[in-house]
Amino acid sequence: MVPGVSIIEARISEGADGWRLDRALADAVPTLSRERLKALISSGAVTGPEGLARDPARKALAGTLFSVAVPEPRPAHNEAQEIPLQVAYEDEHLIVIDKPAGLVVHPAAGNLDGTLVNALLHHCAGQLSGIGGVARPGIVHRIDKDTSGLMVAAKTDRAHEGLARQFKAHSIDRRYKAIVSGRLLKAEGTVNAPLARSATNRKKIAVVREGQGKHAITHWRTLRPLRGATLVECKLETGRTHQVRVHMASIGHPLVGDPVYGRVGNLREVLETLDFRRQALHAAHLGFIHPINSHALAFESEMPADMQELFNHLNV
Repeated sequence: MVPGVSIIEARISEGADGWRLDRALADAVPTLSRERLKALISSGAVTGPEGLARDPARKALAGTLFSVAVPEPRPAHNEAQEIPLQVAYEDEHLIVIDKPAGLVVHPAAGNLDGTLVNALLHHCAGQLSGIGGVARPGIVHRIDKDTSGLMVAAKTDRAHEGLARQFKAHSIDRRYKAIVSGRLLKAEGTVNAPLARSATNRKKIAVVREGQGKHAITHWRTLRPLRGATLVECKLETGRTHQVRVHMASIGHPLVGDPVYGRVGNLREVLETLDFRRQALHAAHLGFIHPINSHALAFESEMPADMQELFNHLNV
């Protein structure tokens, strides 16, 4: 046994007979993605009855036993930090977090630590089998720092690949609750408007002409008319940066409290009284297919205390 390397025995199933070797092994080893196995095969880490198997495209034969030498995941560059997390669901493959407002998801300039990734590295210590060979959580989507609510992260390479595929296919069910300025004239509607970085302010996202940005669709419906505002549900068909915030502002109803795309107007006194200093946006529902066992999962999260208090003040 080589130190720092674990050996996984994988037998090609009857259903995988004739498949590419990387695909057949991915079917036999649920914790490793096809891309990861392709890299391992090419690097000489997979051994079959005839010795090293270095061609990921070779045909696999049902019943053949292979040994896969998997190096221990390299430590992540980011520091593990003991930051409290509210866990909605967790198993050996993935974790669903109810993120509080104010917590940045991923380390970046200005927020090098104290992020959700730092918290997950601590919470999942010893459980991360490695995303691309690195012991890190697989972040497949993000929520703005000052938006609260549900998000999922992968613990394994295979789970990361499966979740990423669902996000790319726009099959994830994501619904947000938002308090927007003004009264909406219709009960429901759809904003179909491409988004891109603003040409005048690179920190902002803007609606642009067709062909100049990324396809983006938000479906909204009124949940409750409020005083000078409306509680709405926004269902994302796509998931672009600041999508709900920009789309609702583009139809004249920016999110209450949004410091970038919003307007204070006649709600200034309420916001100052409550010291509410963020966009009133909460990721309330998350539904997806488990990438390993194919079970349908769905999670609900109640509005956090600060947003509920804002709702109560306006619900008169």
